Amino acid sequence: MLELLTASTPNGWKASIALEEMSLPYSVRPINLSAHEQKEPWFYQLNPNGRIPVIIDHDHDDLVVFESGAILLYLAELTGQFLPEGRRERYHAIEWLMFQMGGIGPMMGQANVFFRYAPERIDYAIERYQRECRRLFEVLNGQLQQSPFLAGEDYSIADIANWSWVHTYEWSGVNLEGLPHLQRWIDEIALRPAVQRGRNIPHPPDFSANESKSLRGQGILV
Repeated sequence: MLELLTASTPNGWKASIALEEMSLPYSVRPINLSAHEQKEPWFYQLNPNGRIPVIIDHDHDDLVVFESGAILLYLAELTGQFLPEGRRERYHAIEWLMFQMGGIGPMMGQANVFFRYAPERIDYAIERYQRECRRLFEVLNGQLQQSPFLAGEDYSIADIANWSWVHTYEWSGVNLEGLPHLQRWIDEIALRPAVQRGRNIPHPPDFSANESKSLRGQGILV
């Protein structure tokens, strides 16, 4: 049995979507980020960085894995799913996983902070991070023009990782105008039943009325 400690965030969704896609049995322990539960001493014992998600594999000597990218790799290797076997294809998928870890996630995270949460508006910071998000989206669009999924013909953990962040583009104040291949990919993945289930773990995200309408139109909220 796997135990998932998580919250409703893009990084948390990576793990829950993967678990659902792989049909793995698991339990969920919701972590209250607003109450800073992830900063409590017991949680630091699991992840010294005090971040979700974390998984505990109770079938393998209570092995703890933190960092969402590492969790995706662990689950893919555990099940033999969503990560190609051939060396070239495998590392192509890992490249796009790292693209999300090193680019999409950090840049969208910073865009969110300055666009949504900063106590004062700093136009330079907002524009800088939104512009970089848009540039990264253009890279994804170019890749998806060549193939259905990021690593080629098959859906992989690279798609799970990037989709978990990219589909929230409106929250970062970024648009997808002129990026039809990226929009197609977002819409198609949003319709996967396992993605819809995983995105509602540990509970459905709380969006404004406008955002809920937009996400419902993409097949994410039902």
